[in-house]
Amino acid sequence: MKWTEQHIPRQDGRVAVITGANTGLGFETAKRLAERGAAVVLAVRDTEKGELAAARIDGDVSVRELDLTSLDSVRTAAAGLRATHPRIDLLINNAGVMYTQKQTTRDGFELQFGTNHLGHFAFTGLLLDLMLPVPGSRVVTVSSTGHRIRAAIHFDDLQWERSYGRAAAYGQSKLANLMFTYELQRRLAAHGTTTAVAAHPGVSNTELIRNSPPIARGLITWLAPVITQTAAAGALPTLRAATDPSVLGGQYYGPDGLAEVRGHPRLVTSSPDSYDLAVQQRLWAVSEDLTGVRFPVGRAVAVA
Repeated sequence: MKWTEQHIPRQDGRVAVITGANTGLGFETAKRLAERGAAVVLAVRDTEKGELAAARIDGDVSVRELDLTSLDSVRTAAAGLRATHPRIDLLINNAGVMYTQKQTTRDGFELQFGTNHLGHFAFTGLLLDLMLPVPGSRVVTVSSTGHRIRAAIHFDDLQWERSYGRAAAYGQSKLANLMFTYELQRRLAAHGTTTAVAAHPGVSNTELIRNSPPIARGLITWLAPVITQTAAAGALPTLRAATDPSVLGGQYYGPDGLAEVRGHPRLVTSSPDSYDLAVQQRLWAVSEDLTGVRFPVGRAVAVA
């Protein structure tokens, strides 16, 4: 079966919070969920752009300010959501930056690791207790095929203070997204209501490439008709991970085409490194220490 947007079930009565939803993959995800009846919250850094995006979506759509580069903003956004939404059915950790020059977040974290992983780690932890009582609730985190490229969790230099490579730093952040998903799912298993799932969009034609080196950006733009798909198509793996009733916790969805570059969403596998339990658990502990956020779920259940 080729899974398409037509397979998205009705979402009436469900609340979906989507980070980075004013453009690209996040916007397309929000649009489809709202069309199916979900109450959608666009959690975005620029609320003016968020309001413009919300105006282009038919349905119940609201905007919440969220700057993932600031833990203060993450805490404020989570507190605001807690005040207005007694339950959350879908949390889609979509926002991200890619191939940025060396920069740090407001809290001193390397920008890609701080935004893509630590910001979402903290945001999820601060909202998870609103999801645990909700049957069928899901945390969906968007990773990338970039998690395979020069990717490792560099515990000896997580913030790239000694040396910096934009592709390797991006790979680390996307690998962290997957490891976070797998560890979170094991911790959720004992609760039996909420699940954690990951997805990746293949190579989609979005604004995410804007920080790539000029030569790479030009090459991608030139080859776009062959090697990329639209943002609407790139959002489908996320939408399947979020809504397909057959999805199981701990799964990973991506395009079914050659090298998972484009195509219809299907179940895929991540790199061997991503399944390293010891590294997952160490990353979790380090992420708790760095963000100061503790999750309302205990240690993962033992795996035989």
